[in-house]
Amino acid sequence: MSNAEKVSEFLSKTKVFYFLTTDGDQPKGRPFGMHLLVDGKIYFGCGTFKNVYRQLTENPKVEILAVNGADFMRYDGIATVVRNEKVLNKIREAAPKIMEMYDRNGWEMGVFYLEKGHAEFRSMMELKEEFDV
Repeated sequence: MSNAEKVSEFLSKTKVFYFLTTDGDQPKGRPFGMHLLVDGKIYFGCGTFKNVYRQLTENPKVEILAVNGADFMRYDGIATVVRNEKVLNKIREAAPKIMEMYDRNGWEMGVFYLEKGHAEFRSMMELKEEFDV
């Protein structure tokens, strides 16, 4: 199993994970649920009209925190925005109701992945595994 597959699998198990950015000097976090593993990269999406999108483009250093029982994962890196129709079509398949709402309102889905990613799998007192993604 590749490192990207390990991260994607953990995110799938948690269903909801927390995406962390900064707004100026203020940390901001919010729940995310959607991710896709495509061609070895883990992609995420959010509306280009949202504060989170502005924050990740102004300061692309981000972190994801996912919790599963007593275990958790930190996954950080540099958010890299892409225009990728293949990935956007997969988002349409995975989240048709959300994409219908976006289309109806004329909203754009911003798609990104993390470059220079680093993941830590931990329990409260133990680092279980650590690697670059």
